[in-house]
Amino acid sequence: MIDRIGDSLRFQAQALELRSQRQSLIASNIANADTPGYRAVDADFASALKRVTSADPASKSATQPMLQANEIRTLAPAEESADGNGVDMDVQRANFAENAVRYEAALRALNQQVKSLITVITG
Repeated sequence: MIDRIGDSLRFQAQALELRSQRQSLIASNIANADTPGYRAVDADFASALKRVTSADPASKSATQPMLQANEIRTLAPAEESADGNGVDMDVQRANFAENAVRYEAALRALNQQVKSLITVITG
């Protein structure tokens, strides 16, 4: 029982960390929307989450989940600007909003789990 609770809390914490890192990538894309030659990047969140959740819980990759280079991909622009910038602001805004909503959902789930544990412990 304790192992399942720990696994659930660990999963939520790992998802939050990876979502936070993805949000940073998206924010960097938005910040570089006017940088000549800049190419937008994004993370393969599902692949990263699968990797960290399947890792040994005692390993560094499970306790400190980090996006790896092979999980970050360059996005092909729908339309490139004259200066070679490949940031599509509409796509980036949508990605930013979607990731923020998913981050908030994971945070709420983690918060609810902690509240439930406190209720069980305190009776």
